[in-house]
Amino acid sequence: MFQSRLSVLRPAGLWSPLPPVARAVAGRRLSDIRTAGADLRPLAGVRVLDLTRVLAGPFATMILGDLGAEVIKVERPGSGDDTRAWGPPFVAAESAYFLSVNRNKKSICVDLKQPRGANIIQELAGVCDVLVENYLPGKLEQMGLGYDQLSRGNPHLVYCSITGYGQTGPRCQSPGYDSIVSAVSGMMHITGPENGEPVRPGVAMTDLATGLYAHGAIMAALLQRERTGRGAHIDCNLLSSQVSCLSHIAANYLNAGQEARRWGTAHESIVPYQGFRTKDGHVVVGAGNDKQFIKVCQILDLMELTQEPQYKTNKLRVQNRKQLLRILSHRFLQETTVDWLRRFEGSGVPVGPINSMQDVFSDPQVKHNGLILQMEHPTAGRITVPGPAVRFSSFIHDDPAPPPVTGQHTTQVLRDLLSYSDDIITALREAKAVA
Repeated sequence: MFQSRLSVLRPAGLWSPLPPVARAVAGRRLSDIRTAGADLRPLAGVRVLDLTRVLAGPFATMILGDLGAEVIKVERPGSGDDTRAWGPPFVAAESAYFLSVNRNKKSICVDLKQPRGANIIQELAGVCDVLVENYLPGKLEQMGLGYDQLSRGNPHLVYCSITGYGQTGPRCQSPGYDSIVSAVSGMMHITGPENGEPVRPGVAMTDLATGLYAHGAIMAALLQRERTGRGAHIDCNLLSSQVSCLSHIAANYLNAGQEARRWGTAHESIVPYQGFRTKDGHVVVGAGNDKQFIKVCQILDLMELTQEPQYKTNKLRVQNRKQLLRILSHRFLQETTVDWLRRFEGSGVPVGPINSMQDVFSDPQVKHNGLILQMEHPTAGRITVPGPAVRFSSFIHDDPAPPPVTGQHTTQVLRDLLSYSDDIITALREAKAVA
């Protein structure tokens, strides 16, 4: 297979069904990877071939990169990842969208539609532990890059497919878009103001949930490979991810036949548990039990409410929510958000302001948690993105690699991982198989 595709570029006698370096690396297991020192990232020594674009896949592979994996991002020659053009805003020529989910990656530009380009991906899959892709089912198989095809050369490969609806079924050939699946999955049906129109969540939660599921599934497959010595094909899709995240809303329907509805910031099963307008903003208060409700009434100087029989239990408060919330809403309007936060401080009642982005990234806890991550980008200069959400005792997320420019590492990867000579790389460039 390799001989027929690139023999014109490489000296005879160097080809085998799996390159020597691939045979050496493909059989490795995580326990074989030894790195000295206490600052050991969990995925140090794991190599990921990233054939994804936009958000769900890149979000998953960015998390793997944060954990120490070497992530090789494959992009289209010329335009690269779709999100490179998603702006404004741009930082220099780079879109803020792309910069947000592509740190700690190397970018190579390969034309998969060319046999020579597809051959490069085949070879890279032979020296990688994980491959992540988000093509329509069957598309990569047509290029010789499906799981069954690549696992024959590298049986240890963990191959994660991210699609809109799954590998099989009546919708499997439909493209996956966050907003569409958010609607189809019921997420949009339950999001928005009470008695108002459905609302798209402010960020692409369906994509992000899928990315998190994919990241977790890949980690589990790597652990399974430790026991079995074999990789696996992971079917991860937006529809299944979002439906599974419907949680108790789905259970309410499946077990009690209770159709969901929109509640705005409120909770259908707990009262009070929602946002309230203040004199200058909004504050969210959650009274999850009867003791907390009494405390809320005490702070609001409305202790008489605790004596009303219709508010004695949460079940009764849910049944009589309208009149109770009318009283509480009127009281919250009488003072500022800061005043209410001061009153609730130390009370044990969950409370917080509805923050703007400026408020979020000025918050002392956000800063303390390291959620403001700065990097030096080769063309955009100093950039700032949200930092990793999880912390480990064994290492710190310091010195992250900035998101790459398009094709920044093409030559490096071909030379270092596949031992391509400069002549071969030049020929591939001239043939426009790589860029």
